[in-house]
Amino acid sequence: MKAAHVFFSGTVQGVGFRYSCRQVAMGFDVTGWVRNVDDGRVELWVQGEPEEVKEFLKAVDESHLKGLISKAAVDWTAAEEGLTDFSISH
Repeated sequence: MKAAHVFFSGTVQGVGFRYSCRQVAMGFDVTGWVRNVDDGRVELWVQGEPEEVKEFLKAVDESHLKGLISKAAVDWTAAEEGLTDFSISH
């Protein structure tokens, strides 16, 4: 299991970005969360089998969200225990 910790910049708050990420995640065997950051970015934590996580991130990039993202900074790390679904965090 691997995790991707991602910060998205661009027009990513107030446009349904977190909801759309959760919808995309429903099509993949991943767990994690997505939340707004006070500086205007969106933070995403997604984990699962490495290829599944990569495919999820690719699906986000190829979705309608692509036009809202100006930058995605991805840091690969070890997965955390205890995550059982993909949720919107506040």
